[in-house]
This record gives sequence, C-alpha cells and structure tokens, in this order.
Amino acid sequence: MGLIQMENMEFYSYHGCYREENIVGNRFLVDMEIETDLQRASQTDMIEDTLNYQYVYDIVSRQMAVKSNLLEHVAKRILDALFAALPGIANAKVKISKMTPPVRGRMEKVSVTLQR
Repeated sequence: MGLIQMENMEFYSYHGCYREENIVGNRFLVDMEIETDLQRASQTDMIEDTLNYQYVYDIVSRQMAVKSNLLEHVAKRILDALFAALPGIANAKVKISKMTPPVRGRMEKVSVTLQR
C-alpha cells in the first residue's frame, strides 16, 4: 500500500450556517490522504496504474462548489464521491479548513476531519 497526499487545495466557497457566509463566501483549504495500492505504478511508471490526483482534485472541487451549512457534510460528500468513483481506495481522510471563521475573536481557521 501507498499514501497519496494532496495538501492545501484552495477553494472559495459558500459554506456556513450564517446567511452572510452564503452570500460573501470564504476561503477554504482541503487536505486529502488516500491509501491505495501503488505497487504496480511504482513498477510501470504509467499513470493508468495509479490514482490520478487531477481526477481527485476535480471530485473535491465539484463537492466544494455545492453549498452546505456544515463542513462535516461537505467532508462526507467528498468521501462518498471518492469511494464511488475510485474503487481502488483502501482508506481516505479529508480535512477541510475554513479560514477566518466568523467567531467573536481572532482565529486563523477551524477544521473538520473525516476518515473512512
């Protein structure tokens, strides 16, 4: 098994429980870890034998474009879509961070992580 990590994918999306968040939007960072068999790809050097991370990025991007109240919901949708599209995944973890969340005080980000 091997691990493919995609870090700090950046999106501007409209997730949040407050009306203003749905109008103004916010910056989000997404990190993915996908465990899959990379043995064949390490031998053949062919993209067909590995997990194409451009395809993973496209799946994440499509899910980030769908408005949701909760990051937990977005993370679950990303995992559902990945497992549906890519049967070779053994395990996956997604972390979604909302930058400068609307709280009373200073905070760089708030993050939610789900793993399956």
